[in-house]
Amino acid sequence: MIKPDLSAPVPDSLSSVHFVGIGGSGMSGIARLFLARGITVTGSDRGPSENVEQLRALGATVHVGHDAANVGDVDAVIVTSALWPDNPELVAARDRGVPVLHRSQALAWLVADSRLVSVAGAHGKTTSTGMIVTALLALGADPSFVNGGVIESLGVSSAPGRDDLFVVEADESDGSFLLYNTAVALITNVDPDHLDHYGTRENFLAAFVEFADRSSESVVISADDPGARDVRSRLSHQNVITFGQSESADVRVTDISRSGPLSFTIAYKGQRITASLAVPGVHNAINAAGAFAVLVGLGFEPAAIVAALTEFGGTKRRFELHDVIGGVSVFDDYAHHPTEVAAALSAARSVVGDGRIIAVHQPHLYSRTKAFAGEFAETLEKHADHTIVLDVCGAREDPIPGVTGALVSERFADAAHVDYVPDWQEAADRTAEIARDGDYIITLGCGDVYLIIPQLLASLERERGQDV
Repeated sequence: MIKPDLSAPVPDSLSSVHFVGIGGSGMSGIARLFLARGITVTGSDRGPSENVEQLRALGATVHVGHDAANVGDVDAVIVTSALWPDNPELVAARDRGVPVLHRSQALAWLVADSRLVSVAGAHGKTTSTGMIVTALLALGADPSFVNGGVIESLGVSSAPGRDDLFVVEADESDGSFLLYNTAVALITNVDPDHLDHYGTRENFLAAFVEFADRSSESVVISADDPGARDVRSRLSHQNVITFGQSESADVRVTDISRSGPLSFTIAYKGQRITASLAVPGVHNAINAAGAFAVLVGLGFEPAAIVAALTEFGGTKRRFELHDVIGGVSVFDDYAHHPTEVAAALSAARSVVGDGRIIAVHQPHLYSRTKAFAGEFAETLEKHADHTIVLDVCGAREDPIPGVTGALVSERFADAAHVDYVPDWQEAADRTAEIARDGDYIITLGCGDVYLIIPQLLASLERERGQDV
């Protein structure tokens, strides 16, 4: 993968831009906002997708496949860190002297004159961003936003608004969240990840301290997460609001329901307000508290905020139900870190009733799998009744010898609770063989594991005696 030069100058004027990898959730969202500004957008992606078709419908020219000829006369080429250095479009841009901008630089250009709410953290960014945007709209505001996933109730991951408010999911993975002129910084947690970029936990924490202290209005930060508490202790910012289940939290969550529909109480400045959400899981009650803290800091009335948060219906690839076949429900979730996997499976446990949970886990990145194989195994064995482990989705990384999905399955204490099945069709068939009425199957990973869902559904229909 490439290491972006975040110090590269951004042209003052951008009238035409080209996106390499335009179909990704983050890139497509930024491309939509360029189109909304009347800027000419071209791009390319590895294959056709719903995002590609939507961008074409909005006026973008999108090529399938990467080729130097795709890069026309543009003011800048926009890329992500996941790009390989020999990508022909990247090479062509550099050979021709066309400015190459990381997607975060393009986003920083878009939000330059806005009152920016930046949502950062190792986990919960997409959901928290979706909650804030949904609530703002319900409260009568009209913000612009760019999220890392599609907000279910809106059907999009980004949109321009008429207000000066702009809400973004800020990516800490490569330090690019430091590019933004943030007014309100929300830090959901500081669980060390992306150490391939930062090198050490200390560097990772220092980046969050800088991100928070540079915010011009306020910092909203978890009172529960150990890493966030460490960051909080180092802040010099004068306006910090904490949230969580901790007794010390300024916005405290209590009385969280552990089964059935999610309900809880938000305590703030002597007020106790009963809240409910359409999405399950203790982690979502805590995400809602963070969103509440942001919104109350923006000046909205507490009871109105809680009512507005009930409008949030989730984001795609976050405990997303795809179908129910013969009494077996098939979900998909983006979780790709042990903490996220635990949260996703705990949410499933709270609503599955007497059914069991079958996890279909696709490890993401060779480096992450090598570092966290034991933690993944422990988490999956604790929270799922059975796990099917696929092979590693390497994404931007070269393979590491000896690192496969077996590295996770071999760490299970009880081998009867896990199968390592690298062949997807065999994995789908094995999952369907195990499943019974009332069970939840949940695919887990931020790679392409969601593509196995049609095979899972077909295998379930065959196994449960229904016509395909």
